[in-house]
This record gives sequence, structure tokens and C-alpha cells, in this order.
Amino acid sequence: MTTSSMRLLRAGEIIGMPVVTIDGGEDVAEVKDVVYDGANHQLVGFTLNKRGWFRGTLSDVLDATQIAAIGDDAVMVASDTDVSAPVAAADSAALGGGGDAVLGNSVITTDGTVLGTVSGVLVSAGQRPAAVGYEVTDHDGAAVVIPISAQLALSGDNLVVPTELTSFDRDHLAEFGAFVSESRANLDEESSRATQDEEPSQATQEEAADE
Repeated sequence: MTTSSMRLLRAGEIIGMPVVTIDGGEDVAEVKDVVYDGANHQLVGFTLNKRGWFRGTLSDVLDATQIAAIGDDAVMVASDTDVSAPVAAADSAALGGGGDAVLGNSVITTDGTVLGTVSGVLVSAGQRPAAVGYEVTDHDGAAVVIPISAQLALSGDNLVVPTELTSFDRDHLAEFGAFVSESRANLDEESSRATQDEEPSQATQEEAADE
């Protein structure tokens, strides 16, 4: 099965994008920062700024589950009501706001080798947006991308990854996107098979109950 490469954006590239409603075509806000749950390596959502003359930080946070799509130029939501969905994640932090943010963490393998520091988070564009990778910069300034699924532990100081780690050159994000697409497709296929396996069991239980 051939899997197309997903489009990827650096989290910093999303900051400043307008948030546009599909039902009205209105710019209801713009992305101020990306909220990321490092412990669960999950995209939580975006903090927002108002648009127009009276700009300022909105108290609302756009939950990742309310995002219809992330494009090259805008974040799309179904309607302006999606902007006010509450976000509650104790271990989450805006990437630019310090706290337990993953940026700056040392990346260390299970055999005690430091690969570099986390310099960025990669987010999949399109529908089903998710945090999918870390940019890691070594002491010489060279950078690679590693899949977020490789994360074994995160302390706020160190990001622990396996010694045998598949990494990708930062300048070849299409290759990494294809890797993530294939991984996601395999997970979807496994989930579908698990659901199909459960259905006969449920049907058998219902038949037994009828008897």
C-alpha cells in the first residue's frame, strides 16, 4: 500500500495564523502560541489573540479537537463557538511560555548519549492535526527530526529516547512526513481490525442473552 506524505509545519509557523470560520468565513482570532502536553506528547490547542484594531489576548483557548484543519495560511474551525471550548491539561504549556515546555530539553538515549536539545515541535497540517515530531539540534548546530512516538520519558530537563532511534534530516521533512503517514495508516488499520474482532464477540453475547 502506498501512503502519501503528510504536510508538516513547525509549531512556530502556526503562530500568527488567522483562525477562520468555515460557516461564516470570518477571521475570529489569530494564533498566539501553541499549547503542548509534553508528558503525553499531545497537541492540546492554541492560545489566541484578537484580530483587528483592538488586539489583545483572548481568554479562550482553541482546543485541538475543535480544529477542522490547519493549512499553509490559516487554521480552520467550523464556527466561532469552537473557539471557546475549554482546555484542561495539567501538564501542558505554551511552547513559548516556559513552564514545563519541552523546548530546550536535552535529548538523551537510554545508553546515556546526549544527541542535542529540542529546538522545535512539528505539527501535521490538514485534518486530524497532531504533534508528530521533535526537531533536535546538536552542539554543532546540525539538526535532525525524531518521531514523537520515540519519547520514553520527559522530565522538563531531559527527553529520553531509545538508543536505536530512527531520525530524519531536518531538510528532508517530506521523508519524515511519509514515515508518519505510514505509521498512522498502520495504527488505523490495526484499530479497524480490533473493532472487527470485537463485533462477533458482542453479537455472541447478545445471542446468549436472548436465549
